[in-house]
Amino acid sequence: MTHRRLALAAGLALAITTSLATPGLAQKADLAAQGARINALNQAGKYAEALPLAQAMVASLEKGNDGRELSAALNNLGQVYAGQGRDDLAEPIYKRAIALMEKSLGLDTALIAPELNNLAALYQRQGRFTEAEPLFKRALAIREKVLSREHPDVGQALNNLATLYVKQEHFADAEPLFQRALAIYQKAAGPEHPAVATVLNNIGQVDRDLNRDADAEAPIKRSLAIREKVLGPDHPDVARSLNNLAGLYENQQRYADAEPLYRRALAIRERALGPDHPDVVTSTSNLAYFLYVSGRTADALPLAERTLRRGRAQLRVVLPILFSARQQHLLSDDKALDEALAAIQRGTQSSAASAVNKLAVRLAAGSDRLAELVRKEQDLAAEAEALDKAIITAVSKQAAQRDVAAEQRSRARIAAIASERAGLQKTLAVEFPDYASLSNPLPLGVNDIQPLLSADEAMTIYSVVDKQGYVIAITREGVDWKEIPLGADALAQKVSAFRKGLDVGKAHDASGKSGLFDLALANELYVALLGPVEALTKDKRSLLVVPSAALTALPFHLLVTEKPQAAIPDKLEGYRSAAWLLRRQAVSVLPSVISLKSLRAFARKDQGVKPMTGFGDPVFNPAAEGPADRRAASGKVAARSIATIAYTDFWRGAGVDRARLAQALPQLPDTADELNAVARDVGAGDVDIHLGRDASETTLKRAALAQYSIIYFATHGLVAGDVKGLGEPSLALSIPDQPSELDDGLLTASEVAQLKLNADWVVLSACNTIAGDKPGAEALSGLARSFFYAGARALLVSHWAVDSEAATRLTTSTFALLKNEPGIGRAQALRRAMLTYLDDASSPRNAYPAMWGPFALIGEGDVR
Repeated sequence: MTHRRLALAAGLALAITTSLATPGLAQKADLAAQGARINALNQAGKYAEALPLAQAMVASLEKGNDGRELSAALNNLGQVYAGQGRDDLAEPIYKRAIALMEKSLGLDTALIAPELNNLAALYQRQGRFTEAEPLFKRALAIREKVLSREHPDVGQALNNLATLYVKQEHFADAEPLFQRALAIYQKAAGPEHPAVATVLNNIGQVDRDLNRDADAEAPIKRSLAIREKVLGPDHPDVARSLNNLAGLYENQQRYADAEPLYRRALAIRERALGPDHPDVVTSTSNLAYFLYVSGRTADALPLAERTLRRGRAQLRVVLPILFSARQQHLLSDDKALDEALAAIQRGTQSSAASAVNKLAVRLAAGSDRLAELVRKEQDLAAEAEALDKAIITAVSKQAAQRDVAAEQRSRARIAAIASERAGLQKTLAVEFPDYASLSNPLPLGVNDIQPLLSADEAMTIYSVVDKQGYVIAITREGVDWKEIPLGADALAQKVSAFRKGLDVGKAHDASGKSGLFDLALANELYVALLGPVEALTKDKRSLLVVPSAALTALPFHLLVTEKPQAAIPDKLEGYRSAAWLLRRQAVSVLPSVISLKSLRAFARKDQGVKPMTGFGDPVFNPAAEGPADRRAASGKVAARSIATIAYTDFWRGAGVDRARLAQALPQLPDTADELNAVARDVGAGDVDIHLGRDASETTLKRAALAQYSIIYFATHGLVAGDVKGLGEPSLALSIPDQPSELDDGLLTASEVAQLKLNADWVVLSACNTIAGDKPGAEALSGLARSFFYAGARALLVSHWAVDSEAATRLTTSTFALLKNEPGIGRAQALRRAMLTYLDDASSPRNAYPAMWGPFALIGEGDVR
């Protein structure tokens, strides 16, 4: 994706906020006049004047019982807040407006389309595209059903859906919708209506995104001319067109033409919207980046720092500017580094990192009662969020697909949760005054990080923006900050190519070499990612990696530190002599910088802890009831994954077609040996190891899991998207005779998050357990996030479909090493287990990285 695309996405008109033929708010003339006045002020960008009028109108209508009028008034108020950049206030108002309108006029009313459009536009601004799309589509379907194809409101719905497609880079889908919307508006309102200007602006943006700069200038300039003539020179929409035209000129290196347009756009927005509005931050960032690319870092720096102070810095803008300012001695090394670190930490908060923060707050609460209150507050927040998403999903559907009674129950539960949380917040404010600050921890600077590291550790922190990336390396003694010559798209392509060779099915022979692991690419990535900071990091025994974006899916321990003799060896044994990073260092992955402090500040203190509980060798086929039967049924050792048959195809009513299920879930009898061996090494009792039918969701959910130091799963891992009908990553446990809500045989990520753990280590000896919560999602966002939230300090996860025999050998070896040398730590034990496997010359397959390298340690890998 190009710089201009990211820079100017905010320039798209997300919604034409009022229809050309806005439905009347009420029959009464005074209400209609009030509504018209609020809409006129909104369209003029005079939000400060519109706000008290909109608030008063809502307050007046709250006293009556006309849901339709109140819904429309709420919609107006939500638009005012959205115009001010206060989406946090607008969102609940839009949701209430939708609920009132449906209750008053039914699910099929055409009058609900504006509310649906506005909520969808809000989600689009926040990058929540999967939530926005069905709302936009329902609004379009409603309008096309009840209005003529050439009605202006249909044009609005087409424009809005097209802007979403542009955000998703589905340009071929967007263009015909924009052209149709433009034709509708020009016919209905003439060639100089503001709505025509909005669509022209968007068409010009698509031309730019498709590198058709010669075609883009005319529609953007025409959009600007219409807006200046009809709306006046100081209207916020004029700034939108100015911003996009400036971006076009910047891309054409017409810097003298671009700069005054950027500056005028910023001045208009500052006057109209105030200094803290998101559009002002966007204009400030665009001007700052323009000054940087035109070689004026000194002029760009104050603008970049202004966005940093407001906590809304765009990483693609501030990191290059801070890096350049440091090189030019415009900032001291320490100040530039700490500002960059703060920006990275604020701008790349992953879901796994958020889960670790929540765990840290509970651990900081100390006493059982306070920790329980904090967990209850966090669980209630998660429940309300899940219910809210379910309601929005329902609202996006046609009337025939809706369960209105269930939606009402969900809304009632959300209201009850809000009341309960308010009470909890008051209690926590009195009894746990540090709760608020711990819930939103401040970013760590270099001086905060260095004391947390041991003398033998190095930490590398990555941030990848559109055209380049950055790595910050920190040890106790020093710090370094270097540029990476790969942007987001290039790095994603290289990581994808790197992972293509990690298929256990290819570890048989090297004939043809097709699809085998590429050592040259592994070295190329090492040179790009760690080479720049090698002098600082290479002599440390342990490497702590804080990845972002595509790098969360990169197994760093498989990087190659020296140029290989051949990209793909002639024989599999040739992989043994590669200069694997693992030979030099143990690697641990941290979800965020702050998680280093969160996980190290709270070592387990309570006594009487049981060493381990484990779940393995689940029963998927009733005919193979005993361990011997399951070994015979297994035939050969399986990979711990399925990706061929829809899990939902196996249910027949309330029962299950076990013969069909057995085709997709091979038995894993060796996992019983794995669990028993590890149990012996850590001193766990037989009663805590659950095998066969006992390895079930029922057993797990009824166990007192918080008393165990290690929680161990040895089974199939199922990844969202790999299996039809599976909406989130899961672990497969024994399939019950009668599936129920408590136990259907699949432990999903959302069910994991409801567990109560206090575990030093959770072992997921299964397939691809590092994967995201949906296809294409960032790694660590699925099971890993949920286990951290539930109470794990470290996880052992896999990067791909592991060979079951190899998984057993690697994990049992890791725990045997820890038993014999408890002081070496988890990360070093895992490293040595992998090296032992790699160096075992009894089979050529042992040298292939897909066999010995699937596992990664996430979280605390040292001895604490």
